[in-house]
Amino acid sequence: MPSALLDLLPWLALPAAFALDAVLGDPRVLPHPVRWMGRAIEKAEPFFRARIPNERLAGLLFALSLILGCWGLAALTVRLAYQVHGLCGFAIETLLLFYCLSARSLAQAGMEIHALLTAGEVDRARAQVAMIVGRDVERYQADDIARATVETVAENVVDGVLSPLFFAAIGGAPLAIAYKMINTLDSMVGYKNPRYLLFGRAAARIDDVANFLPSRLSVLVIALAARLMTGLTSKHALSTAWHEGSHHASPNAGYPEAAFAGALGVRLNGPNFYHGVLVDKPFIGKALGTVGIHHIKLACRLMTLTSLLGCLGAWIASMWPLL
Repeated sequence: MPSALLDLLPWLALPAAFALDAVLGDPRVLPHPVRWMGRAIEKAEPFFRARIPNERLAGLLFALSLILGCWGLAALTVRLAYQVHGLCGFAIETLLLFYCLSARSLAQAGMEIHALLTAGEVDRARAQVAMIVGRDVERYQADDIARATVETVAENVVDGVLSPLFFAAIGGAPLAIAYKMINTLDSMVGYKNPRYLLFGRAAARIDDVANFLPSRLSVLVIALAARLMTGLTSKHALSTAWHEGSHHASPNAGYPEAAFAGALGVRLNGPNFYHGVLVDKPFIGKALGTVGIHHIKLACRLMTLTSLLGCLGAWIASMWPLL
């Protein structure tokens, strides 16, 4: 292979990983680094708790050691692979980035629920949505299930696609892998319950900081995607995100949700039960219409196009040294 082409391979890993995700999604038969991260978190937690009496300090060191450890291991792996051969490095970096993206699996999860609701199988759809949301869904009917699905698709376009792309553009696969550890830590220990209120605080705050810019930049990408889709409006996506993006318990999740709400013309969020307790959350897109089953398909299409545009933007940004 010509040396000039070998020199370009590192810059092709990001679009190659995105294409691989579009084709394969999340094959269950393959080993997945996120599952390894989960096991590392489970093993590291008692180690740090037992050795550091101060829970907040223990949680901070616990989170930092895992995040930096993931970054260092990924950086070493990629570097050694490129030293072996350019094609080997390209394959390893592409594979690591592929594991960081979940656009296809997110779309599949949404469309499975859409198919069940379209077929009138509300009970099965309710069971399916219970697997992707943390709220109580026992009383949910078709429209409630559709709303929860659209909210999940909107929120996870950042965690599952745009944030990994953002960090990949800055620091390649190692930084994207470090972000996945941040995200996994938050999902496992970033809770405000007695066990994790102090120990998990650092993990939750690091996740908030990591997603701060990607969540806000996502509004622009979502609005552009809405502009390119028939029947959706970029203007409402921008205005709803501007006025109501902060109306969420999370400092970041409200922005993509508000952009989706405006683009689709629907009302999201609002009061929900969590473990039997009613949490009175504000609506996002409060002046807009209710979510219908057909909005799930629109949301999945909007998410897919948003992901594609995000990949294009991240790829261009990653190539600035060549420009």
